[in-house]
Amino acid sequence: MTIQRMDNVGIVFDDLDAAIAFFTELGMEVEGTARVEGPVADVTVGLDGVSCDVAMMRTPDGHGRLELAKYRTPAAVGANPQNPPHNTVGMHRVMFAVNDLEDVVARLRTHGAELVGGVARFEDSYLLCYVRGPEGIIVGLAQQLG
Repeated sequence: MTIQRMDNVGIVFDDLDAAIAFFTELGMEVEGTARVEGPVADVTVGLDGVSCDVAMMRTPDGHGRLELAKYRTPAAVGANPQNPPHNTVGMHRVMFAVNDLEDVVARLRTHGAELVGGVARFEDSYLLCYVRGPEGIIVGLAQQLG
């Protein structure tokens, strides 16, 4: 038996409202919100006394989801370094296909996003870039050309 599908990617934030606003601007929709706590949460994540607010965000096509989380207890632990470079070992970005890359970057800048490098053209196929989003996460954007 193999996996059925990728269900979601989880990202922890200190400012959940800012993260929701950022991903809403990107075009995602809030599928639901909840507070997760109790023994099942403790066992699942391997921490004691978990109380976590989550927002499930869905892509417009309904196939991709992000679970945005803010830990109330225990307090979230910051990553070091604060804004790691792209070649840092471990998970470091999520990428989205967009229709108009320059428009999306401009709109995300109103939510504090900054380009990691620049906008690059890959042959005659794609415009690509990475932006730093809420709390330094890297979000990739790809616009198919032609």
